[in-house]
Amino acid sequence: MSPAKRSTVYDVAAEAGVAASTVSRSFSNPRRVNSATREHVLAVAERLGYRPNPLASALQSGRTATVALLVPDITNPHFFGTIRGAERRANASGLTFILSNTEESGDNERRQIERLELSVDGFVLAAGRMSERTTVELAREHNLALVNRRIEGLPSATVDDGSGSRQIVEHLASLGHRSLVYLSGPKESWHAAERWRALSVMASRRGLRATRLGPFSPRMESGAAAADAALVDGATALVAHNDLLAIGVLRRLAERGLDVPRERSVVGYDDIFGADLCVPALTTLAGPHEEAGRMAVELLLERVTRPGTPPRQVVLPAHLVVRGSTGPAPG
Repeated sequence: MSPAKRSTVYDVAAEAGVAASTVSRSFSNPRRVNSATREHVLAVAERLGYRPNPLASALQSGRTATVALLVPDITNPHFFGTIRGAERRANASGLTFILSNTEESGDNERRQIERLELSVDGFVLAAGRMSERTTVELAREHNLALVNRRIEGLPSATVDDGSGSRQIVEHLASLGHRSLVYLSGPKESWHAAERWRALSVMASRRGLRATRLGPFSPRMESGAAAADAALVDGATALVAHNDLLAIGVLRRLAERGLDVPRERSVVGYDDIFGADLCVPALTTLAGPHEEAGRMAVELLLERVTRPGTPPRQVVLPAHLVVRGSTGPAPG
């Protein structure tokens, strides 16, 4: 038996009693079609089983109905929420969603954008590793939105690490700590700089000595080197760039026979899955990362569909989750 013939735009037009161009516009540019006519066309298309050709629609509109999310490390649980939120928002708009792992490399980010530029309508860059100058240059030629990074003039959705870092210092100060060390992430990380800025300012206000060490790779394997460096510094409170690094620090301190939180307190960022399962459970800064991913796609779509709209920069609240890895300062 031969397969059933697929309905075409001309079949729908003949059945609906309209021009083929009207059928096409009913799908690709509905604002140019009378609402009653469009509803009639869509009903006929549904009855005939007609679906518009995505490639043809893209050629007519100049759009691909596809967006890409670039993340620096797809294995980092921190990005799971961001990916989920971005994908759900893209799906809600009927868009194809592409996920790309850039392996903590700004050069890889740029290459991925150049490879995909003809295949997508825009890019969401999560915790981008490109320099600010390079990102701004690319934004002149491509639709970009940022998540967990802010650059003047570009749309972005970020979790308020500034306020969150101040919460961390207040918590440690309330426990009697007089010194902290920040175990910094990658030197290209906007987060690393933003967190250190907020930590150091608040530490100064509260009379705590604050030191920045690193950069360290934001992975558990780097925790040993980070913990050893912190012990040399002598600070009683260790604030890690992210939860993965913090968990690695906890492991190393245990190996060296130090009790957490009796002898050292440890804090992370992101509240990833498993942060409450390690021993002791990790005190960490939490935020609505899924909402940040969703909002970043929303901001990207504003840029795609309404060129010239002033870019919005959305800041989402963060809150400290206090668990067993922080306690009163020793001595």
